Amino acid sequence: MFALDPHIAAILATFLLAGFVKGVTGLGLPTVAIGLLSLVMSPAQAATLVVIPSLVTNLWQMTSGPALRPIARRLWPMMLGIFIGTWLFGGVLTGSHAGAAITGLGVVLLLYAAYGLSPLKLPYISKRAEMVLSPLIGATTGAVTGATGVFVIPAVPYLQALGFERDELVQGLGISFTVSTIALTIMLAGAGMLGALALSSLAALVPAVIGMEIGGRVRRMVRPEIFRRCFFVGLALLGADLLLR
Repeated sequence: MFALDPHIAAILATFLLAGFVKGVTGLGLPTVAIGLLSLVMSPAQAATLVVIPSLVTNLWQMTSGPALRPIARRLWPMMLGIFIGTWLFGGVLTGSHAGAAITGLGVVLLLYAAYGLSPLKLPYISKRAEMVLSPLIGATTGAVTGATGVFVIPAVPYLQALGFERDELVQGLGISFTVSTIALTIMLAGAGMLGALALSSLAALVPAVIGMEIGGRVRRMVRPEIFRRCFFVGLALLGADLLLR
């Protein structure tokens, strides 16, 4: 009888779950996938596996909104900062600092969970403040990406504070996630990590898309607020477990 290797089964199940979360909430695929995979492999290997599913799903999110060009023009200083920050801090993830990368990942997951569970949000950011903050937020997001492979902090809270309409916010998040994924891919390729796991990353796209489809159907049947709360509680537990390790 055919028996699926437990390691491969864990990877497929992880991407199925991560895709499901993205289908319900609209985000979280790389965050969930890297967080869970880092329990059984290095964060750099986990980030490499996430590259293709993250890039495809985020390109889909980026191009499906109503205002790609004006949002991209508005956010380009932040996107440039993401590239710079990822390049400067990429050695943490791909070098001999696996322990620091795992610790950093645990901290990022806990911070993101605390933000998601808190009723407090960033105040509205004016256009004048945005001109100063965008490159700084981008560079910080890039630094976190380069060190952990996760790119939600501080990009997500910041974009939510810019006053976008709902569809524009989803598209803006898609732009930020796509650029972060491209920067991460370039960094991993430069470190020689992408080639060995490229086929595995491509294969992971299948369960991720299946999970997204299932999650999209579930989203129409349940209250997203309840699921998001469970999602952030799960991230907090995962982050705490990574820190304990």
